Amino acid sequence: MRRPVARKAKQAPPELPSPEQLIEFIKDSPGKVGKREIARAFNITGNDRIALKRLLKTLEKDGKLKRSGRVMAKAGELPAITVLEITGRDRDGELVATPAEWDEDTADAPPKILIVAQAARGRRDESQPAAVGDRVLAKLEASKDPQFPYHARIIRKLAGRNARVLGIFRHAKGQGPRIVPVDKKARGELQVQPGHENSAQPDELVSVEVIRGRGHGLASARVKERLGDITSQRNISLIAIEHHGIPSEFPARVFAETDALNLFSPANRTDLRHIPLLTVDPPDARDHDDAVWAEPDDDPKNEGGVNVIVAIADVATYVRPGTALDHEARIRGNSVYFPDRVVPMLPERISNDLCSLREGEERPCIACFMTFDRNGTKRKHHFARAIMRSVAKLSYQQAQAAIDGRPDDRTETLLAPVLRPLWSAYKVLLKGRNKREPLELDLPERKLILDAHGLIERVVTPDRLDAHKLIEEFMIQANVSAAETLEQRKISLLYRVHAEPAEEKIRSLGEFLKTVGLNLAKGQKMTPRHFNQILKEVEGKDYQHVVNEVVLRTQAQAVYATDNLGHYGLHLRHYEYLFTPILR
Repeated sequence: MRRPVARKAKQAPPELPSPEQLIEFIKDSPGKVGKREIARAFNITGNDRIALKRLLKTLEKDGKLKRSGRVMAKAGELPAITVLEITGRDRDGELVATPAEWDEDTADAPPKILIVAQAARGRRDESQPAAVGDRVLAKLEASKDPQFPYHARIIRKLAGRNARVLGIFRHAKGQGPRIVPVDKKARGELQVQPGHENSAQPDELVSVEVIRGRGHGLASARVKERLGDITSQRNISLIAIEHHGIPSEFPARVFAETDALNLFSPANRTDLRHIPLLTVDPPDARDHDDAVWAEPDDDPKNEGGVNVIVAIADVATYVRPGTALDHEARIRGNSVYFPDRVVPMLPERISNDLCSLREGEERPCIACFMTFDRNGTKRKHHFARAIMRSVAKLSYQQAQAAIDGRPDDRTETLLAPVLRPLWSAYKVLLKGRNKREPLELDLPERKLILDAHGLIERVVTPDRLDAHKLIEEFMIQANVSAAETLEQRKISLLYRVHAEPAEEKIRSLGEFLKTVGLNLAKGQKMTPRHFNQILKEVEGKDYQHVVNEVVLRTQAQAVYATDNLGHYGLHLRHYEYLFTPILR
């Protein structure tokens, strides 16, 4: 008789985890968690994966789970590994980020995440693999810090192709039209599919939209705009913008925020609308950041002294911390100027409208009130948030002509009540400047004049006027006052630091001066006064400009720093360059 064959008992399929077990597993997992990781952990195979998928969708629909791509997290929490956008730095200089994806429908703002420097062999790695504006893949850990509920360690920086790319339209024999990106760091060419050429011609500069990422072959692109000859000055600027990665377009959320801005309230502001503050700028200036006013001080204890007001546009009225406007401004850092255009730090409605001190229009401002004695020494100062109305918009040349006895219809009525008191105050401040003896380089500014086609027509050297020096000295004094005020209140600030020139550069200067018959005493400590003596000796000589250039190259590079090391060139102990609304 044949014995029955022993068979293994059929193993019962594993039960699905309960919702509580799923959420607990996702919360406690150190890495990324998706459907695959859950199935592996609970030994779910075959058709049971379909039931797991339904359960996960139910939990997501009920708001108990949140999905970011294929990665899941407990609702209200971020996945252990996620993509972040670096948005700025904290007061200690550490990088701060927010999630690249965030549910905008939730009432909660996206959490701020502190980037923790990687540790290697027990030592802290001071180098940062990313910078403000970068997108990174990072591993998150919950933190008890209420300001930064998560700390993150960067796994890698994400290098993605921009949606908009500048390139040269070319025809590859037998392969159809291609785009050769102008950015040398771009990975390979782009393929233009039939119907997406937008009538572009060979060797034209074009703006394209990437419509398909790289799979097996070249990424595809659609020509959005034909920009013409690559040698055009306007296109050269565009190529420079692309090559250096200068953000030139604002995200839609920034424009939405800008459009929704309300006009400021004059409440709790010092009213300066009765003070004839005026702006003095280049004739082609589109925005007006600062305004000035001065009068003799009527205090009998300060005979011959003057009162000065420097007012700047109060950008913080509209650009608030944590907003999209603030985020974008931090990424850009400053406006970038080209011969034919400006890439602004803030949208034009901010820089050219709401925060431009337009003639006859009420604007919020921060005002610095300063009093100087007859020798140009500052006796006191204070700051106030104020409301002002510019009495006039003048060019440097226009203001100077009026002072020199050639007023026009606009400046004639301003000459006695506004302009002459300004120049009288400047003469007083000039006494203090001369006593301070800053470095007095004579380096003419050159300006490019473009024709109708954007090509350089000529290069001009505008005259250096007292009107320029007046505004410059008023702003220097306001910056010094700002630094002193922040120090007194023990508020952290960035100083504008200019160190002494290096010894090897001094030696090189000495060798050069011998070629023009001048001797530099060896071993002497060079102060700005010593440099000024050299500059005075060559004044009016054929080689005056060359000597000024070499003296400039001898100087150290001015930088921003948290330590107050002084400003050598301006001969100042306290100087910061933050009393200006839009850094340029």
